[in-house]
Amino acid sequence: MQLVRNWFNKITIERIQLELMNTAYGSGHASLSRLDPRCMLIWYLFFAIAPWFISSINVLAGLFLMMVVTTVLSRVTPFIIVVLCLGLIGQVGWLFIVSLFFGGDISSALPLLKLTLKLSVVSLASITVFSGMDPEKISDGLLALGMPAAFSFSLSYGYRILPVLFEEFRNVMLSYRLRGKAPERTGFLYWRLAAYYIKLLVLSFFPLMLATAKRSRTTVEALETRGFSYGMKNPTAKKLKLSHLTLSARDVLFLSGTAAYTALLFWIG
Repeated sequence: MQLVRNWFNKITIERIQLELMNTAYGSGHASLSRLDPRCMLIWYLFFAIAPWFISSINVLAGLFLMMVVTTVLSRVTPFIIVVLCLGLIGQVGWLFIVSLFFGGDISSALPLLKLTLKLSVVSLASITVFSGMDPEKISDGLLALGMPAAFSFSLSYGYRILPVLFEEFRNVMLSYRLRGKAPERTGFLYWRLAAYYIKLLVLSFFPLMLATAKRSRTTVEALETRGFSYGMKNPTAKKLKLSHLTLSARDVLFLSGTAAYTALLFWIG
């Protein structure tokens, strides 16, 4: 019981918001944040697709180790790692249980291990890129690689606004708590309290969606007032915006090292 109470005390919206703020804006001092965003996005594109076509467990294990190193260099917050581990354990765990119900045995664990490694490599690569760069660099990198300006800005905007949405969600939920009443008896394993908070989460979702739509409309109107669409279609303005992007020896060394390590893994595996 005390363990459950401790977990409820630690998982708060304020804690999640703080971790998201650290992820989005606290990575400027990380080693990988100094790399060019185009280099990082190309690197991510390879590791988001290639693992799905690899069946050698040695190669997958080697890629997983490399992703662990890059994740450490990105200084990812513990909250993101915990969410990733829970997701992987839940995804693979229920697949293993289902396989046992349909006549499977312990031998079905090997294909699930391969699937776990593939999911881990793709997930850690995503965390490395999106934690190692701030939203502005991601947007500029996508724009420099030829993605539409609206898509690049939307991705950056969604990444930026996440902490704001959590703040708004917290305010809405607190207003529901002030007007409601928590159950007097918690029940076995606090199930009454858990049901009460789940109900509040669902009720808080709809005002949040309306507030998000209003905020997005205000942002679009403000951008168009400043000539956002015209500026993104003007080659001179686009060139001026991306003039700070430069490929350095560090970027070439990072890509070359990754390519050499991956080639070595394929040769061994």
